[in-house]
Amino acid sequence: MTEASQRVAVVTGAARGIGAGTARRLAADGHAVAVLDLKDGDCAATVDAITEAGGQAFAVGADVSDPDQVQAAVDKVAEALGPIAVLVNNAGVIRDNMLFKMTVDDWDTVLGVHLRGAFLMSKACQKYMVDQRFGRIVNLSSSSALGNRGQVNYSAAKAGMQGFTKTLAIELGQFGITANAVAPGFIATDMTAATAARIGIGFEDFQKAAAQNIPVRRVGQPEDVAHVISFLVSDGAGFVSGQVIYVAGGPLS
Repeated sequence: MTEASQRVAVVTGAARGIGAGTARRLAADGHAVAVLDLKDGDCAATVDAITEAGGQAFAVGADVSDPDQVQAAVDKVAEALGPIAVLVNNAGVIRDNMLFKMTVDDWDTVLGVHLRGAFLMSKACQKYMVDQRFGRIVNLSSSSALGNRGQVNYSAAKAGMQGFTKTLAIELGQFGITANAVAPGFIATDMTAATAARIGIGFEDFQKAAAQNIPVRRVGQPEDVAHVISFLVSDGAGFVSGQVIYVAGGPLS
């Protein structure tokens, strides 16, 4: 029996990419995993992969920027799986454009899903963690928090996620709850494929070009991020809180 046995984890944006990889990793660690995305039907592939491997998973649909949907989803997870002990705020979208072309809707959508979503999910889940005197919150930031052309909305959201994380760590630490952020660099996902399409470059060429500027000379995979999250939600990471860990294949300034 692993240390994660009987603990319930919620991973948002878990239908694909980093979220799906993280959900699979946490299930392999022994967590019962709630796979949350905009529509529960979108979660089928992740849930099937987990259950076929012998794990326990539950699909739930919610718009993380909607407080009523978030509360309903969290209540549903707690009823189906038990009290929530781990939350991974991974849900995200991109609406890339240069500042002079970016619309108010582009800004609001990205800030709403990333920051408002993490706030609403953390607020709804923290009460279960406080009651258990154990909790792990991991927020997905990004190397774009340091600034990235054409992503003023996304960069602002991911930088905000770091301040959000540090404040959660200060407020919730007394209850046995840690909060950390993981900031991936280039990870091969549908989102980075969309960026390649936006700038008119084939995805394979986009990855090859990116790898030349990464010290380990390859782009990242969802599993690279999932392994770091696996550690951060473990018992062994109980004295690690308020940190931002860049998973980028090398140092970033």
